[in-house]
Parts: sequence; structure tokens; C-alpha cells
Amino acid sequence: MLIYNVTTHVEASIEKEWLQWMKVKHLPDMLATKKFIRSKIFKIISQEDHGGVSYAVQYHCKNKTLLNRYIKEDAALLKKASEVKFGNRILYFRTELLLIEEQS
Repeated sequence: MLIYNVTTHVEASIEKEWLQWMKVKHLPDMLATKKFIRSKIFKIISQEDHGGVSYAVQYHCKNKTLLNRYIKEDAALLKKASEVKFGNRILYFRTELLLIEEQS
């Protein structure tokens, strides 16, 4: 399993609006691509205050082929929607994580 992790720094003044938009618009749009099986939002709580808040959003994907299809077919459009909505009030970077072991 792959996890497509998007870490986002959000201006404090738009945090509630951004989080609501993520829950009702962006995450459903991501899952609607059928490339991901689930998503999770985490608030990062172990950081210095830089005038905003940060979140890690994980999109779980079955394999690299599906992730590559998402990047090729869907990423630009969904990224553009975020940029139109929030402009430069959010900054983000992406990381691809490969699950090696899971224990409970």
C-alpha cells in the first residue's frame, strides 16, 4: 500500500474554512477519482508557531500504478481548485510513503 501524504501549512485566519472545504469538497473529490481507498486528516501539533497551522492529509492507494494515474489524470485539476479557492494562503508539499509493516 502507498500513502500519498500532503502536508499543508494554512494561515490561521482561514483554518476553519479550509478544514470544512477539505471535509465536504476536496476529500470527496479525491476519493471520487477511484484511485484512493480512504483518506485521513491529521493536525500537526508538534511544531513551532509560524503564524499558521499545519495538517498532514493521507490518501491511501493500493499501488504505484494507481497513484501515477492520479498524478497524470487528476492532480492538476484538483490542485487548481485549491489554488483558486485559497491562493497563497496555503503552502503544501507532497510525500509518497510505502507501507512496509503494520502491527496492531
